[in-house]
Amino acid sequence: MAVSTTSFAAAKLEAPLLKASPSSRASSPASQLPILLKPIRSRKTLIQRGVRCEVAASDALVQTEKLSALEQLKASAADRYTKERSSIVVIGLSVHTTPVEMREKLAIPEAEWPRAIGELCGLNHIEEAAVLSTCNRMEIYVVALSQHRGVKEVTEWMSKTSGIPVSELCQHRFLLYNKDATQHIFEVSAGLDSLVLGEGQILAQVKQVVKVGQGVVGFGRNISGLFKHAITVGKRVRTETNIAAGAVSVSSAAVELALMKLPESSHASAKMLVIGAGKMGKLVIKHLAAKGCSKVVVVNRTEERVAAIREELANVEITYKPLTEMLTCAGEADVVFTSTASENPLFLKEHVEGLPPVGLEVGGSRLFIDISVPRNVGSCVADIEAVRVYNVDDLKEVVAANKEDRLRKAMEAQAIIAEESKQFEAWRDSLETVPTIKKLRAYAERIRVAELEKCLSKMGDDIPKKTRKAVEDLSRGIVNKLLHGPMQHLRCDGSDSRTLSETLENMHALNRMFSLETEISVLEQKLRAKVESQK
Repeated sequence: MAVSTTSFAAAKLEAPLLKASPSSRASSPASQLPILLKPIRSRKTLIQRGVRCEVAASDALVQTEKLSALEQLKASAADRYTKERSSIVVIGLSVHTTPVEMREKLAIPEAEWPRAIGELCGLNHIEEAAVLSTCNRMEIYVVALSQHRGVKEVTEWMSKTSGIPVSELCQHRFLLYNKDATQHIFEVSAGLDSLVLGEGQILAQVKQVVKVGQGVVGFGRNISGLFKHAITVGKRVRTETNIAAGAVSVSSAAVELALMKLPESSHASAKMLVIGAGKMGKLVIKHLAAKGCSKVVVVNRTEERVAAIREELANVEITYKPLTEMLTCAGEADVVFTSTASENPLFLKEHVEGLPPVGLEVGGSRLFIDISVPRNVGSCVADIEAVRVYNVDDLKEVVAANKEDRLRKAMEAQAIIAEESKQFEAWRDSLETVPTIKKLRAYAERIRVAELEKCLSKMGDDIPKKTRKAVEDLSRGIVNKLLHGPMQHLRCDGSDSRTLSETLENMHALNRMFSLETEISVLEQKLRAKVESQK
């Protein structure tokens, strides 16, 4: 579809030329254009403040009127779009900055991520996009032609999709650009930005962003490269620092402590009993499942909550028992976790001392791990010889020690992130040569085709197909051999800073020699495509 250049520019460029000051126009590339260098001898009379004066007009004034909007764009301050590299920007709202009520409205289901990417890339100044939406964060990563306009457009899109006013979003959002955005996603993937330092679920969620984004238009080279590198960082941090080791919550510490006290050979066979199916009891069951426990008996006042946990943890055999059978179940268990809101102890010395003993294969002692406040297990129970009792205070020491250890490991992780950030930035810098490679090939191909046509026309119309093909192959061979050297000096994976610096110098030299950077194709093609799609 044909597009009027004037209307095209007016609709998309917001008339940046009209706002340019005389000084900025004087220093712009327009002052260097050849068309401004040919004066003519015609004269024009002007009246200014009553003073009659004559000035020489120039062809440039006439020709400037004929410049299209896009050509004016090239000669204006808006040329920054093509001279500067696009920015990676993250617009985020997380558990650290935003209440859950707002995060719920902003959340985008995984199935809707491709649609969201498409809508984001339909915005005027957004080239690539990705969505990371979890229970603790809603973060949108984009490659923006303009930082300011890109952030404005994405924030308005978030407001439109969530129903939250822009002013309210701005109060809670955070904005990060380029290197800071890179460091942030690396920290997120490594678990350093999580509520529980080093937790592993977020890495799986970052992996899912890449999985869903594959093949989606708009999940482009920069953004996909960023997220893939983030996955590498997350894996490396966990492998080299072991930051995920050690419980940092009471429920996970309870499970960790139980497994520490049991012989390792009995971990899979030990009989586990959880009393109470509230929030803490549910977390204990989840942590047991994560440690490989496949059977758990749960005692609770009603079966409803137990049934819900059973549905959620389908790979664990969960048996429900009413409170009336609590002592019987305790007599059959090797480890008893208590987590009820009872104000009175559930177990006293007289209740426990009559229970049948546990086997030697689990250490010969029954473990009571009480994570309730007030306590569900009386202190007197610890007087029984074959019983060991642990309460919340015992667990807090484990949690505090593990948290301190994780903080030390987080400092090690930051060193890894800094190293990986430099590698990613170098890789991104290496991408700058790609347009030059394409332009140089296209430039050489235009010359080859033109010269080939001249040659074939001189040879006449009755050239055998074999001869025509031989001449064409010869022209291709010559061009490829001539381009081989320059192309080799433009290819770089960014792994070596010296090589990268030389590659970028080569790129700028080739751009100057062959006038490859006179085009404004990046912005022009993007805006033309948007106008076409809107019509």
